[in-house]
Amino acid sequence: MAAIQLDSEKRSTTGKGSARKLRSMGRLPVILYGPETSPTRLSIDYKQLDKILRGKSAENIIFDISLDSNGKNKSKRVMIKEIQKDPVTRDYLHVDFYEISMEKELEVDIPVYLVNTPIGVTEGGILEHIRRELKIACMPENLVDKIEIDVSGLTIGQSVHIGDITFPPGLKSIEDGDLTIATVVAPAIEEEKVEEEEGEEAESEEIKVEEKS
Repeated sequence: MAAIQLDSEKRSTTGKGSARKLRSMGRLPVILYGPETSPTRLSIDYKQLDKILRGKSAENIIFDISLDSNGKNKSKRVMIKEIQKDPVTRDYLHVDFYEISMEKELEVDIPVYLVNTPIGVTEGGILEHIRRELKIACMPENLVDKIEIDVSGLTIGQSVHIGDITFPPGLKSIEDGDLTIATVVAPAIEEEKVEEEEGEEAESEEIKVEEKS
């Protein structure tokens, strides 16, 4: 996955008042840190980040964040570690960026999308999407923002498991291969009908016993 360029500016003030002032100016307070990076207070353009994250999984994006260092512009590869949001407006309040090494493997949760209509659904079945994220290990350059799974071949009663998936190059699951991702079940109306029939049989047997006694 190509890194997305993100500009930043250093900030020297801290506190809620300073953060509110920054946000009123269209800036978002952030902090950058990592194993070899001391915590650095920065601010970024709110609209730029909002546009990047719209419709995407925030935790699976690699950023190339630029910062000024002794008058020289340098950049670091980072990922979002935490986002704080307003509980009412859902506006971003603060972001933690974590520096990553392009030489070390990542463990991330990647969203799962089911594509195409299963055969079982056309026959009246119901598609149930059970696992919507998968824990994946990969090198940063192989990171993807989503995994698409073709479920068109599923009939009623069939499921797709983690072990059935052919992952994109460089990705591997770190979860049990027997875990179910999606399944096609019989329609509820048929299940209710079966339950009613079983209930009638049980009642019938009970009356028959009473006649014998």
